[in-house]
Amino acid sequence: MATDNKQTEITVKQSFPVLNMTCAGCAVSSESTVKALPGVLNASVNFANATLTVEYLPNMTNASVMRRALQDIGYDLFLENESAQQETLEDIHEKKYKKLKNKTIWAIILSIPVVVIGMFFMHMPYGNEIMWLFSTPIVLWLGKDFFGNAWKQAKHRSANMDTLVALSTGIAYIFSVFNMLFPEFWLKRNLEPHVYFEAAAVIIAFILLGKLLEEKAKGNTSSAIKKLMGLQPKTVILMLPDGTEKQVAIDDVNVGDVILVKPGEKIAVDGMVTSGNSYVDESMLSGEPVPVQKKENEKVFAGTINQKGSFQFKATKVGKETMLAQIIRMVQDAQGSKAPVQKLVDKIAGIFVPIVISIAILTFILWLTLDGSEGLIHGLLAAVTVLVIACPCALGLATPTAIMVGVGKGAEQGILIKDAESLELAKKVNAIILDKTGTITEGKPQVTDIQWLREDPVSQQVLFSLEKQSEHPLADAVVKHLENIKPIPLSSFESITGKGAKAAYEGEDYYAGNKKLLSENGIHIAPQLQQHADAWSAASKTVIWFANDKEALAVLAISDKIKETSLEAIQQLKDLDIELYMLTGDNEATAKAIAEQTGIPHYKAEVLPQQKADFVKELHKRGKVVAMVGDGINDSTALATADVSIAMGKGSDIAMDVAKMTIISSDLKKIPAAIRLSKQTVATIRQNLFWAFIYNLIGIPIAAGILYPINGFLLNPMIAGAAMALSSVSVVSNSLRLRLKK
Repeated sequence: MATDNKQTEITVKQSFPVLNMTCAGCAVSSESTVKALPGVLNASVNFANATLTVEYLPNMTNASVMRRALQDIGYDLFLENESAQQETLEDIHEKKYKKLKNKTIWAIILSIPVVVIGMFFMHMPYGNEIMWLFSTPIVLWLGKDFFGNAWKQAKHRSANMDTLVALSTGIAYIFSVFNMLFPEFWLKRNLEPHVYFEAAAVIIAFILLGKLLEEKAKGNTSSAIKKLMGLQPKTVILMLPDGTEKQVAIDDVNVGDVILVKPGEKIAVDGMVTSGNSYVDESMLSGEPVPVQKKENEKVFAGTINQKGSFQFKATKVGKETMLAQIIRMVQDAQGSKAPVQKLVDKIAGIFVPIVISIAILTFILWLTLDGSEGLIHGLLAAVTVLVIACPCALGLATPTAIMVGVGKGAEQGILIKDAESLELAKKVNAIILDKTGTITEGKPQVTDIQWLREDPVSQQVLFSLEKQSEHPLADAVVKHLENIKPIPLSSFESITGKGAKAAYEGEDYYAGNKKLLSENGIHIAPQLQQHADAWSAASKTVIWFANDKEALAVLAISDKIKETSLEAIQQLKDLDIELYMLTGDNEATAKAIAEQTGIPHYKAEVLPQQKADFVKELHKRGKVVAMVGDGINDSTALATADVSIAMGKGSDIAMDVAKMTIISSDLKKIPAAIRLSKQTVATIRQNLFWAFIYNLIGIPIAAGILYPINGFLLNPMIAGAAMALSSVSVVSNSLRLRLKK
């Protein structure tokens, strides 16, 4: 694609629901149509949740252009921002389901007398005419969508499942009408003029029933999204400046508004508690069943449920910015993404229908050639049965339905999975790198000890002011410890990555950081300070040094408690035969102590952010599939380099943006749970694909009549229609079994 180098072109990535798709071939057809449009860089259509994800250049194309292109081939896009579009997507799906249900009921009612006459009273007077009377509305009214969609596909030299249904039922119906109106054509040739109205009617009835069951089951695969969407209340109680209360709609809440939450109510938006206290159930976000205490200056999140107390909080994030809204968006994106194995399936689905039509034609020719007098009738029946039994839907649904259920189940347990690829890959992980602070430990460091070379108020002020400008979590601990000290103005502040910080006061340089920072600047450390540092390091405390450009002035000990769940999680990961590594910027003694306490066999201390990423590459060279688990900005490079990146939900936003998975509660036990979920999901995908491939590989040859020379068995088209309907439903049902697994 030619681009104007003078201007930087910004791409837009959006997702739109696709309407009127009936099979996996439809997904492939609509995807290739959008991809062919000028300005579209990439497009992907997920059949299971009927979603188009597209990346395009807005100066060359837009959603309306894509919509028109899809409408030309019988599909449509749901564009929420259209003012004329009054119905919600939910309403459209509900209407579609009700319409399909009515069609199915009528098709079954009308096909019953046709089957009874065709199988038991075929020689009754006017039997053919009665069957024709009942089957005509089934084929031409209830089944008209199959013919309409097939015609739209044919105009664009394409074919899908509607083509197969239209051909099979159309041939059976027209052949039967001919035999009913012109029986003498066959009687002259000493052949009985059979009619197959029951086949045409029952095939449509079964396929409509299969689609109805499939729609119902597909609706269940997205139940996690529906649960999340139902967490947000519709109204809130606002506290007005004069102290009065006012009930308003959720859409009218603005950042800065103060909201009152009463016992048992759902919290509407993200915010910060301003008065009162209570316990809040955050299990729907984190998967953790124990309510969390909330008091003044603590964060609360939309969708969580207040327990017995009441409190007021100030709204900090509303609408699409809340954590709940972001989780819903991430889950939707993940459910709409494609696993790597899906690419192969899409290729097969794209050529499936033309291959089936070719097999049906070949079947007809072979019967006509090899079966003499009855070759025409047998060949026609076999060709119709081949067209009916072939099922591209089972193939198309095999992977995405399992991914949808897997991602949804993860979200319910507080494991946010950004894409299908990471869910598929997690089962292969055989090496995990863990950051220490905030991952293995609580991430709430506190100063436990401080030793000065000599008490000096100015030095304390410099240390406090220096750490106040630093963004490191350990600096926060020092600031909290020295909060009563008055800050002083420093000059030339400089943050030194992985080592600490430096600033000047009245012409003299001061340093705060690790021992490496002091060594590199040739700073002397007094033996009595070193003695304290060694003792604290041995007790698994982090040591921070404060110095001027000549000597160390103080040494501080900072302790960060190991999470209660970390020990159990690490043991579970070892039981899964996964190699564990701990990388930390902390000193050797502290790193060793934490590794020994948690049972992590491999660790590296005083590691810089880039060195973490380099270590991931080193493990890659050893043939390892690597997962990186971290929570800080300093982990983001390593997270981006790893095969599977996992961020702790209570860490930095950058880490969560980079990571492919987020553990909302920051509980390490969720990582083995995510790996088990990956194994279960991939196993389900394999079962689905096996069933879909085997069904078609066995079903099509039997439908073609391969058993006829052996035992005289020729498959009835009605049975083929039932089998075809069952195949899609069985694949979706197998995916839904994932929800029941632990």
